[in-house]
Amino acid sequence: MSERPASDSPASFDLAARTRVVFGRGVLARLGDLARELGLGRVLLVADPGLAPSGHPGRARRMLEEAGIEAVPFADFEHDPDSRMVERGAAAAREAQVDGMVAVGGGSSLDCAKGLNFLLTNGGRMADYRGYGKAKAPLLPMIAVPTTAGTGSEAQSYALISDADTHEKMACGDPSAAFRLALLDPELTVSLPRAVTASAGYDALSHAVEAYATTRRNALSSTFAREAFRLIDGAFERVLAAPDDLPARGDMMIGAHLGGLAIEASMLGATHACANPLSARYGTTHGVAIALMLPHVVRWNASAAGPLYAELLQAAGRAPGASPAATLADRLEELARVAGLPRGLRAAGVDDAHLPALSEAAAEQWTGHFNPRPFDARGALELYRGAL
Repeated sequence: MSERPASDSPASFDLAARTRVVFGRGVLARLGDLARELGLGRVLLVADPGLAPSGHPGRARRMLEEAGIEAVPFADFEHDPDSRMVERGAAAAREAQVDGMVAVGGGSSLDCAKGLNFLLTNGGRMADYRGYGKAKAPLLPMIAVPTTAGTGSEAQSYALISDADTHEKMACGDPSAAFRLALLDPELTVSLPRAVTASAGYDALSHAVEAYATTRRNALSSTFAREAFRLIDGAFERVLAAPDDLPARGDMMIGAHLGGLAIEASMLGATHACANPLSARYGTTHGVAIALMLPHVVRWNASAAGPLYAELLQAAGRAPGASPAATLADRLEELARVAGLPRGLRAAGVDDAHLPALSEAAAEQWTGHFNPRPFDARGALELYRGAL
């Protein structure tokens, strides 16, 4: 195993802790009091419509109203919210004259709340905020109540919103787009369907793996990503086997949050660059697209990130072996298999003839620029072909 170059000194960083995090079983019961502490009086309650049967949005609304806070529901959006959906949300928020947002659900709900908040407070179109720091006025205060252990969106100041016409994902960030408060209640994840636990959990795992090895990695992001990997590696199989294992659910939720913090500090890599075009062209669930690509990207990055992958394995109590990249990729494939996630692009319906176009799209993804091994369309095509 090659040593890391001596010139590979810790990278600089600029990270502000903008989100208060409250973790524990049953902390949803504190939502009303905590929202009142933020001075909220009328909020838009953004919740994925598919979440309604779980009762979580209804409970959140009741907690808010018992604290004297009016909650105006908004559920007119779908998985992977697009620019038209957030425009509808901004119109609803404007009509209701809200002074804040409460987002309940997975990454779709959390990103939708951030996206519509940009339009509500600053006007324009979602594309106007692509990049970072484009908001001229501060966004309204927001509270996140994640019900999955996956995206870590509650820890990030970015909203991922798809363009309604091109289906391309736009990363829109601003310091004021960070949630003021995140309530992490593992009890909310117990009712998740196994498939959602699997895809969301694998997405969280990928955040730890990718953020640990990016060209922007630094002391903080490495700490967050390493602990995220340790927690998720130890808990993922447990929650799949025993959905009511609350300690494991808690580890997954904290791991996902730490993965989100790692992204905020160091970004992602080629896995997400390759996954996004799959979702845009085929409608592949994000976590599934990630599972199709991550092991192949890890093997492809071996020459540039082998020692880093060894550190991740050691953090989880696993021997790196002669090739840490191969060992980690084998472990990632094992977890995807246990989770019942598709293996191979053809099995996911990907047409071989589309690989060149997918590769060109992957090369244009922002995250690819931070991959430890230089990444371009040729590299993307090599990865897609290996993942067939």
